[in-house]
Amino acid sequence: MSKKKTYFITGGAGFIGSNYIHYLFEKYDVVKVINLDKLTYAGNPANLDDLKNNPDYIFVKGDICDAEVVGKIFQKYNPDFLVNFAAESHVDRSIGNPEDFIRTDMYGVYVLLEASKKFGIKRFIQISTDEVYGSIDKGSFTEESPLMPSNPYSASKSGGDRLAYSYFATYGLPVIITRASNNYGPYQYPEKLISLFVTNALEDKQLPLYGDGKNIRDWLYVKDHCEGIEFVLQNGKIGEVYNIAGGSEKENIEITGLILELLGKPESLIRYVDDRIGHDRRYSLDSTKLHKLGWQQEHPFEKAMQETVQWYVEHQDWWKPLKSGEYLEFYKKQYPEEMPLT
Repeated sequence: MSKKKTYFITGGAGFIGSNYIHYLFEKYDVVKVINLDKLTYAGNPANLDDLKNNPDYIFVKGDICDAEVVGKIFQKYNPDFLVNFAAESHVDRSIGNPEDFIRTDMYGVYVLLEASKKFGIKRFIQISTDEVYGSIDKGSFTEESPLMPSNPYSASKSGGDRLAYSYFATYGLPVIITRASNNYGPYQYPEKLISLFVTNALEDKQLPLYGDGKNIRDWLYVKDHCEGIEFVLQNGKIGEVYNIAGGSEKENIEITGLILELLGKPESLIRYVDDRIGHDRRYSLDSTKLHKLGWQQEHPFEKAMQETVQWYVEHQDWWKPLKSGEYLEFYKKQYPEEMPLT
C-alpha cells in the first residue's frame, strides 16, 4: 500500500486552492490534505462542502501570518508538501488598500518559509503570478525576464516570490515557484472579469469594461493550472521558476462578447468605464521550459469556456449568496473565531 502523502495547502478555500484540493482527491487514492484559510471575503468553505466528511481532509481556520497556528500544523501533521495559494489577489483592492496585500503576500510567505525551514518540508511551492513581470507589448515573458510589477498587488507577489527563492538560495529550502496566467473556471469569486461578467449577464446587469476593452490577457483553465502545479511539484527542479501559460491570448472585449454569445445576451449590457490606474496592457507567458519538462495543457479554450459559463448557469445557488453578502453572515456564524489546533 502506498504511503499517504500529506499536503499542507494554504488559501485552499479560495478559487484556485479549492480546485487544486479537488484535483488531489481525484488524482490520488491515498492522500491527506490540511487546508489553512483565513476565510476572507474570497475564501468560501462551500467550495469544499463535498469533502467536509472526508477524514483525510482537515480544515483549519487561521492566518498564514500566525506563526503559532502554522507551527502547530507542522507539528501535528508533519506535511510532505506545502503549496501556498494564500494571497490577497485583486488589483483594484490593492490600489485602495495596499497594506493587507503586503502583509499576506510577503509577511505571510515569510512565516510559512520559516516554519518549513524549522520543521522540514520535501517541497515548498510558491504560487506566484504573471503580473510580476508587468506589461509587454510584443513577445512573451520567460522565467529569466526581469520583474517589473506595476501595482501594489503584483509588487507584493513579487516580494513573496523572491523571498521564497532566497530561502532556497540561502538555506537550501526545496522551493519551486510557479507563475501562471489569468485563471478561469468553477468557484471563482465574482469580482474577476469572467466570473463577474458571466454572473452579471445572468442577472441582466451591466458588464463594466475598463477603458477601450483591448487589454490582452492569456487565459488558463484552472484545471490545467492545477495539473501544472502538481506536475511541477513532482517533476520540477528545486530553486527553479516555471511559467504556466494558457496559450489563449484574448482582448477583454473578445471575452466579453463570447460570454454574451454563450448566454444569448445583448451587447447593450456592456458599459465602458474609466480605465483602472496602472492597468497593464498585455500579459504573455512563454511556457517552453515547462513543456520541455513534459507538461501539456489538456483543455482547449473554447470548450473550457463553455463548461465554465455552464457551471455558473447551473450553480446560481453558489454565487448569488456571494454577490448579495448573505454567505458572509452565514459562515461567520459557522466559523466565528480562529480554529487553532488542540
